[in-house]
Amino acid sequence: MPRVLVAEDDARLAGMLTELLTSEGYEVVVATDGQRALHLGLTEEVDVLILDRGLPILDGLDVLGRLRDNGVTVPVLILSALGNAAHRVEGLDGGAEDYLAKPFDIDELLARLRVLRRRGASTTPAVRFPGGMLEVGNRTVVTSRGDRVVLSERESALLEQLARRPTQVFSRAVLLDTVFADADDPGVVDTYVHHLRKKFGRDLIETVRGLGYRMGSLS
Repeated sequence: MPRVLVAEDDARLAGMLTELLTSEGYEVVVATDGQRALHLGLTEEVDVLILDRGLPILDGLDVLGRLRDNGVTVPVLILSALGNAAHRVEGLDGGAEDYLAKPFDIDELLARLRVLRRRGASTTPAVRFPGGMLEVGNRTVVTSRGDRVVLSERESALLEQLARRPTQVFSRAVLLDTVFADADDPGVVDTYVHHLRKKFGRDLIETVRGLGYRMGSLS
């Protein structure tokens, strides 16, 4: 089931979108302010983000910019009452893949979401992290110096998991379940953390004592 994050502070519109998208087979997560939208965008796996510009606490374009700065590449459709040409250009230049003005046609919204999902599925994602970028399709890390390092399948899967949620601390149990599902020894997590640190330096992955690991940066 595809997941969509709806960042909309109008409770009535958020409810309508939730009902509509659920009937179309989506799992819907709702944020009613920019701070919550940013948190969910950084910590939840979603296929598409529908983003209002006029969110309280944190403006929608600020949310978008911070998500992109943290390497979150989820396709974004801005849905906003600010709909003139200058506003659309600002939103698209700010990192959105599409822009739809309110009021909107329901069939057009659904069609645009289908396009974004297909586009996301057909491209090779690149996950950015401090000091570098992981090209997921070919399991290659490109450093800020321009070096290219090819990873094993498990190294790449572990780095991708950490880099996609750079502020989240992952326990060994969670990483074992999500990255190394065919293994039953939690020590395999430590082994591959060691492999990545050996290739890129100890700062790449931070140990959070008693809790697990989170993304660091290339030295």
